[in-house]
Amino acid sequence: MVAAYVALFALGVMEGLIGSFHFSHSLGRVPVASLAFCALILATSLLGRAGMGTVLGGVLPAIGWLAAAFLLTLPTAAGSVIVTNTTAGMWYLYGGAVCAAVGVVASFWYRPRRPRAHRSPGARP
Repeated sequence: MVAAYVALFALGVMEGLIGSFHFSHSLGRVPVASLAFCALILATSLLGRAGMGTVLGGVLPAIGWLAAAFLLTLPTAAGSVIVTNTTAGMWYLYGGAVCAAVGVVASFWYRPRRPRAHRSPGARP
């Protein structure tokens, strides 16, 4: 079970790492890669929650993404940055942070339904 949580965290880190280098792909003026990476972290959080059945399953991918994405936005000693201050960069960082937050909130809110036991028509409760 612990390995699955570590894998979810690592998945969030990898999404943040890969997204930080590929966020700038666009179709015309629409930053499709940024939007796709935002949707991906949201889906990862929601599916992690649903798959693990715990809140932590949805929180860990979001924490991993936030850690990786925001650490890679810090400038280096030479002053260069990986995620630039462009429309695509802003959509990636701010949109991804909002999607990660929505995934975390939804993880707390979502309660999976348990299947009801089948009762025969004449059975007493």
